[in-house]
Amino acid sequence: LGLGLGAAYGAVADTGPRNHAQGQYEVATTFYIVAVSDDLSAIAERFGVSVDELKQQNKLASNTIDAGQKLLIPGAASTAGPGNASASGYKMTTPIAAGIVLPDRLESSIGALKLHDGYPDSATVQKIYDNLDRSRALQAYLLALPIVNQAAMREMLRQYGPDNQTDVIWENLVDSRTVELTANDNTIYNFIWIDTHKGPVVLDVPPMSLGAIDDFWYRWVADIGITGADKGKGGKYLILPPGYKGEVPSGYFVVRPSTYGNWAPFRTFLVDGSTKPGVESVKKHLKIYSLADAANPPAMKYVNLSGIPSNFVPPTDYTFWSLLDKVIQEEPSEGSDPTTLGLFASIGIQKGQPFNPDSRMKKILEDAVTIGAVTSRAIAYEIRDSDAFIYPNSKWRKPFFGGYKFEIAPGVANLDGAAFFYFLATGVTPAMAVKMVGEGSQYPWSCQDANGNPFDGGKIYKLHLPPNIPVKDFWSVIVYDIQTRSMLQTDQRFPSVSSQNKEVKTNADGSVDVYFGPKAPAGMEGNWVQTIPDKGWFMILRLYGPLEPWFNQTWRPGEIELVP
Repeated sequence: LGLGLGAAYGAVADTGPRNHAQGQYEVATTFYIVAVSDDLSAIAERFGVSVDELKQQNKLASNTIDAGQKLLIPGAASTAGPGNASASGYKMTTPIAAGIVLPDRLESSIGALKLHDGYPDSATVQKIYDNLDRSRALQAYLLALPIVNQAAMREMLRQYGPDNQTDVIWENLVDSRTVELTANDNTIYNFIWIDTHKGPVVLDVPPMSLGAIDDFWYRWVADIGITGADKGKGGKYLILPPGYKGEVPSGYFVVRPSTYGNWAPFRTFLVDGSTKPGVESVKKHLKIYSLADAANPPAMKYVNLSGIPSNFVPPTDYTFWSLLDKVIQEEPSEGSDPTTLGLFASIGIQKGQPFNPDSRMKKILEDAVTIGAVTSRAIAYEIRDSDAFIYPNSKWRKPFFGGYKFEIAPGVANLDGAAFFYFLATGVTPAMAVKMVGEGSQYPWSCQDANGNPFDGGKIYKLHLPPNIPVKDFWSVIVYDIQTRSMLQTDQRFPSVSSQNKEVKTNADGSVDVYFGPKAPAGMEGNWVQTIPDKGWFMILRLYGPLEPWFNQTWRPGEIELVP
């Protein structure tokens, strides 16, 4: 191995000084030191290489060089060694592989980087740290999206009542006055915040409900209701604090989240078009209380938000970081992972430490929120990963790609998949991501027409749903505001078309056409969702109780076409 080493590094040799290439060449390091009046052309000629090779080796954006600058000669090999010590003046030398030694000046995307024999100068150090902090802040923003999403949810729910006692319910369905990430107007929503800081909490869910428990990191913990352990019969779930070592009584479905704070959303369903049975079932059966109060649980508090303006969407300004810090201070570090917490710590958010950035860091964090907000939109609406699409050459998208765990492979995070979902949606559960024939739900969605153009609220579009729409329960199409990711606010209370609506017209072959635009096509008012000129939108097709033809793709929705 030692005998062949020198040959592996090429055979470029110094042919000696010439006009405009009078500098000193260090054979041991293969550096050429630029002299006054030197130019790249002459230096290249001296060493028998091209100007382009010189520029590429030294990451030069132009032909400009400075006296005293060190240039690494491409393909050059040191001839210093036994019997040739005079070449460098030192006996102990070793040929240096390409890519180890840096030149004194490097061009980069953040500008020129200057060093002296490998040691960056003060201006370069500042430039590097600014770039490092900006990079870490942006990645911290994207990783914090789920946490801040949950924090904003808790802040809003606490406005209506205490944890472990309050059910925010939409008794007459969610309508467009509720600003909430991609909610539906087909089922009776119930939002509950559970906190186990003071001990285990019991959640007694009503029969025929469908929901989940997600922890404060917005990871799925358990399903409740139809896809949960109670199988739709209703039952008592016991939510334990992290690391709980106490006695666990029998008679409960036991849930062990890694955080104290947990969100428990669930839905009940319409019966013959009426919300009344579902609401009555909730108020009859739902109970939330501390295990310590099991013998005498406090009365439930119900808050009906149907028709009431409310906002559950997380902020995209500097308060984003304050919400993140609050959660990090409250929750055990063991619930997260060292890399994520390390990123947060690198920008000043660390458990047990005050969050008090200096003016420089505050400016970087403000910039990161701005760039992060646009980054999340770019990932969501212009995704690069082909796995995000349901069909080849189609604009129909998956709500989860990488599964509900957001993984490319086991143990490998799908960063874009997670950032997209937590920007656009709420509620993580396998029931929306894995194949469950006749149970759960599926959510194909699109933000582009058949030609790949964003939807224009001033134009008319048509979606064709072929016959035999594969659902056991019902289907719906809901339109959302591209900005708020909430129901589009127009003259329609419910911006949707659904099989639950008796006004929907079916074609002779059993297919259904859905229209989107500022005005309804004549006679198709029941199949139309209103849009607003100069306002962007996207839509979700919901399939409740999806059947096999959806999963094996023998049935698929048409692309959304612009109507001439």
